[in-house]
Amino acid sequence: MSATTVRETQNRKADVPAAEGEVPHIRIQPSKGWVSLKLGEVWAYRELLYFLVWRDIKVRYKQTVIGAAWAIIQPFFTMVVFSLFFGNLAEVPSDGIPYPIFSYAALVPWTFFANGLSQSSNSLVGSANLIKKIYFPRLVIPLSSVLSGVIDFALAFLVLLGMMLFYGIVPTLNVIWLPPLLLLALVTALGVGLWLSAMNVQFRDVRYAVPFLVQFWMFATPIAYPSSLIENDLLRTLYGLNPMVGVVEGFRWALLGTDTRPGPIVIASSLAAALLLVSGLFYFRRMEKTFADVV
Repeated sequence: MSATTVRETQNRKADVPAAEGEVPHIRIQPSKGWVSLKLGEVWAYRELLYFLVWRDIKVRYKQTVIGAAWAIIQPFFTMVVFSLFFGNLAEVPSDGIPYPIFSYAALVPWTFFANGLSQSSNSLVGSANLIKKIYFPRLVIPLSSVLSGVIDFALAFLVLLGMMLFYGIVPTLNVIWLPPLLLLALVTALGVGLWLSAMNVQFRDVRYAVPFLVQFWMFATPIAYPSSLIENDLLRTLYGLNPMVGVVEGFRWALLGTDTRPGPIVIASSLAAALLLVSGLFYFRRMEKTFADVV
């Protein structure tokens, strides 16, 4: 039996004990081809997922001077730069909303997505020692990397609420859509992170390509500019195939009351995000049997 077979207990089958009191046996078999997702294992290891999330949160700001304030500084100063160059110098329209809060409302979910994507793509390589020693569903590693960003999102969101108070913007009942929109950002980050984390085990070039991908993706998302610049409704819907378009425009509509209700855009973004997640899950599970030997 190969080392991969031992470490990656794919398609495990428990034999029923012949008599009461016998110790159950686990039959270890290598997987072949496309395998089932076995998402139930993630729930069975939910305590491990919790501790990995808590570990990522503590390690992220360990031995830092200002600690969790970095979660606020990054989107806030990006907003300052965008306001200076895009809002003042280039005079980019902002759907009738003050440009600073227009851009910051987009940067809050975007930063959550970008950090989740970056950290999950390198999560398997960073947990190489853990993967080689014991069996557990490897899916919990990139999942914990994405979930740990919820704390940073909450801190940045508090600043957004303060800016809304400063500009006299009162949220409407549309805020009930914020949790689904945040879930859409999480699904997108996890879907792409599953693809990149599994690929990064085989090809270490991925970690160098991720910053370029994030940078390109940011300018392909209406953060510094509104999607209303695209006047054709069909083109705007196709633009929503970028899942973060639906998230960003949804946040602005739900919080700031912009007139650009992103109905078709959110539908297109949700379908694209679901496709990314499902395909990423199947690719991750197919490559999982090689992680322990290659990582």
